[in-house]
Amino acid sequence: MDRNQVTQKIISTKVAKQLRWADLATQFGQSKEWTTAALLGQMTFSRAQADKAQEIFDLTDEEAAWLQIVPYKGSLPTAVPTDPLIYRWYEIVSVYGTTIKELIHEEFGDGIMSAIDFSMNIQREADPKGDRVQVVLSGKFLPYKSY
Repeated sequence: MDRNQVTQKIISTKVAKQLRWADLATQFGQSKEWTTAALLGQMTFSRAQADKAQEIFDLTDEEAAWLQIVPYKGSLPTAVPTDPLIYRWYEIVSVYGTTIKELIHEEFGDGIMSAIDFSMNIQREADPKGDRVQVVLSGKFLPYKSY
């Protein structure tokens, strides 16, 4: 048994029970973005969250315990993603990454945007030419320090 096997069981049970990520988030009292990442094996659950997952997904005690172990983060199977949706994110960073870097450095100075002290919001945005995907990423700025 390992974390990946637990993740696969969660996904299988989600499909079998016809659950939606947003509805699951409500049950966990977290954002749909965090809840989805957690259930896909990218976040560490608290004991209460693991107990809730155990109840919803019919997990054993051992499987629930795996949810409380810090996971190996990064879920892409290849260096360059092959899934078309994920590849577009890779393309965005490839094309606009240096622009994002320059603008952040110009505004904040030398540092990084945290992916730990971070939030994300994904919403549908109605548009007469076709609905749009609105993604807002918000991370704390962490300056590099002299030592």
